[in-house]
Amino acid sequence: MSRENLSELVEQAGRAAQTLQAAVDGVDQAAAAVLGVNRTDLRCLEILWHRESTPGELAAELGLTSGSVTTMLDRLAKLDYVARHPEPGDRRKVKIRITDAATAKVMQIYGPIAQEGATEVARYSAAELRTVIDYLRRARELQERHRTRIADLPKR
Repeated sequence: MSRENLSELVEQAGRAAQTLQAAVDGVDQAAAAVLGVNRTDLRCLEILWHRESTPGELAAELGLTSGSVTTMLDRLAKLDYVARHPEPGDRRKVKIRITDAATAKVMQIYGPIAQEGATEVARYSAAELRTVIDYLRRARELQERHRTRIADLPKR
């Protein structure tokens, strides 16, 4: 493969990644509107979909203050999307869980995407999937590094 073809493929990959990011952003915006939440609330529900969490853990992962997390959790609890549960070993601590009602709504939105996506991914060989997984991991790491760099830039 010539250097020119490789360069063109790298550009195509970059454009494909950007258009994928825009498409995912559009889906998330539509999902937030259907759920009646903002994008940070949606990210919180995504975290809780994967695991229960404490308010402090949510604050750290979302980059919010403890007061902002409390306000967000109050808002999500009012919508019956999250529930607070005392920690069994220490009743002063609270675990946050996504509710069955929120799970049902999230599945209605994202379930068909996951199902169709699994069918699409199954078209690739194991070797091709390892390459895709490697690319996605590296792309995420790149974004995380630059999020930190950008956050450290002077604010307007």
